[in-house]
Amino acid sequence: MEINKFEHTLSPFKIGNVTIKNRMCVSPMGSGEVLETIGYGGAFTDRGIRYILERARGGWGAMFLGAFMPDNKADEHDPLTSMLNNQFNFRKQALQLNEKASYYDMKLFQQISLGLGRDDGFLAASATPKFFEPDETNPVLTTEQIRQKVDCVIEAAKLCQDSGFDGVEVHAIHWGYLMDELAMPLMNQRTDEYGGSLENRIRTAKECVEGIKKACGKDFPVTMRLGLKTYMKGFNKPSLDGNDEAGRDLPESLEIAKLLEQYGYDALSVDTGTYDSFYYACPPQYMPYGHVISLAEECKKAVDIPVLCGSRMNVPEIGEKALAEGKIDAIVMGRASLADPQYAKKIEMGTPEKIRPCIGCTIGCIGKVMNGEGITCAVNPEARNELDYGIERTLVSKKIAVVGGGVAGMEAARTAKLRGFDVTIYEKSDQLGGVLIPAGAHSFKVELPKLVEWYKREIEELKIPVVYNSDMNAQKVKELNPDVVLISVGAVPVMPKSIEGIDHPKCHSGVEVLRDHIQLGKNVVVVGGGLVGCEFAIDQAMEGHDVTIVEAESDILCAGASGKSTTIMVAQMIPDLIEKHNVKVKTNNKIVGINDEGAVVEPSTGGAKEVIPADNVVLSIGMRPVPSFAEELKGTGIEVFNIGDCFKPGNVYTSIHSAYDVAKLL
Repeated sequence: MEINKFEHTLSPFKIGNVTIKNRMCVSPMGSGEVLETIGYGGAFTDRGIRYILERARGGWGAMFLGAFMPDNKADEHDPLTSMLNNQFNFRKQALQLNEKASYYDMKLFQQISLGLGRDDGFLAASATPKFFEPDETNPVLTTEQIRQKVDCVIEAAKLCQDSGFDGVEVHAIHWGYLMDELAMPLMNQRTDEYGGSLENRIRTAKECVEGIKKACGKDFPVTMRLGLKTYMKGFNKPSLDGNDEAGRDLPESLEIAKLLEQYGYDALSVDTGTYDSFYYACPPQYMPYGHVISLAEECKKAVDIPVLCGSRMNVPEIGEKALAEGKIDAIVMGRASLADPQYAKKIEMGTPEKIRPCIGCTIGCIGKVMNGEGITCAVNPEARNELDYGIERTLVSKKIAVVGGGVAGMEAARTAKLRGFDVTIYEKSDQLGGVLIPAGAHSFKVELPKLVEWYKREIEELKIPVVYNSDMNAQKVKELNPDVVLISVGAVPVMPKSIEGIDHPKCHSGVEVLRDHIQLGKNVVVVGGGLVGCEFAIDQAMEGHDVTIVEAESDILCAGASGKSTTIMVAQMIPDLIEKHNVKVKTNNKIVGINDEGAVVEPSTGGAKEVIPADNVVLSIGMRPVPSFAEELKGTGIEVFNIGDCFKPGNVYTSIHSAYDVAKLL
């Protein structure tokens, strides 16, 4: 592959007077990233530095580090995490970080926040509903408190300059955070100099950049993260199609962009959405790639400073095309850098096919943060764990049999082989991939087939033998006499025999339909309103079927393992997609039978039965583990581990992480 296929992506550009070696930038990833990076000492930890340097080694041109909360005066942030309370420690560690990043010529920009506002229940522009507790309203900032916050941002920027950073990014007129709240009439009813006109509403942005330039000099770069459209119908009401905009539309954002340039900002990093429309702010796999590019193009027409574009930009060809056509100046990616820190290096080497794909699941990244856990990645267990979670070569070789070639089996085999073990995969079918194959059959889940292909390529390059059509059991494993067997035989759909007519020809599991490419009739009843059932229903509706979801609970996305791992973005977007594609939902009803007419249901609490006419009834009510033969291997001298869904049905995250963890400790 010719390296010049990505000549625009690999070309340098400037933010102010700072030259960045290529146009691939790591985006900031919020407070979860910060707390993991700086810990509770107000300074970068060794673990955080290693995480950042792994991206530097991976060839990225610049990295924008997650937002620090410098305010130690107005808002009640934990004082131990304030960079301003721990300036000596912050500077000492940051200087070390910046020196080491310079070895790889990666430029570092530290993001500094005016505040989180109503998104996290802190002081807000006006009395507005808290995002996580909408029945409560936020406390309101006084004029003096706003000035204190601006002063803290300026002081923090000077500290960053003295700590070796190449620039800072002001956080942010995006996602509904405090500066964004001040900018929007929906969230700002102030009557002081920070309310009313557009210029007043973005006064803090002006005061921050002017103060930073005065403290740090006019040549110290300052960027702004700017949301170009909020996609809000109101508080906690996203707008899938962007109509009925109650927040900020593109024309107003372009006016803001022009003013930000006038005020002295050196670049704009643009995206969309707020917490109220979180699936635009942090889009799951259902959102099209590059959906912000057309908006970014309009922003670029309005200003002369660089426009960096984020949000679902993790297809190299899409970014290259946008750069070549002059629609944007650089690409900003967060989750792609978690999935593969070597993303940029692989573009540089001309091997983009080797990039481990982000699958847009939002479980390991933002989902972990929302759960109060450290940010990581579903497909890359080493993300945020680089210091203490890498693969170590073994000193003693072992013969390892991996039974099952699904995602857990493939990850276990790959990790064990990288450690230096003699590994063979035994797969029951004639192909690798397991349940990811039917799961990736939906038109909006193109990342899963990419992940399967990535694993296949890894297994081939590592020369791991795969024995297909091999239905293994305990006796066959004994005959192989391995040192270790990793059993990854997966799970199968739950198809309760208690349901009358479960064997009716019109009844199938969702896995069966997708795996065997079964053509369904016009009217389809999907039993099960968990995430998997909802995705199946939406996909069938997109293909023109008349679809009804039957769910025993009072709402969709609240049943089973998939419901527990459903992130905010997915929980917002799935109902909107269901509405858009006219999927009917019948909650508080359970399936009791299937007959020639259709699906027989009755209220979950009991009552009269009714029949929903259907050409096909598709069950998606969960998975059960395939029985393991681990017990039969006790006393044989063979070390045995169950991994993936055969241990406990889960998702891609649990499958990959369990497989990696077991294999790396063999």
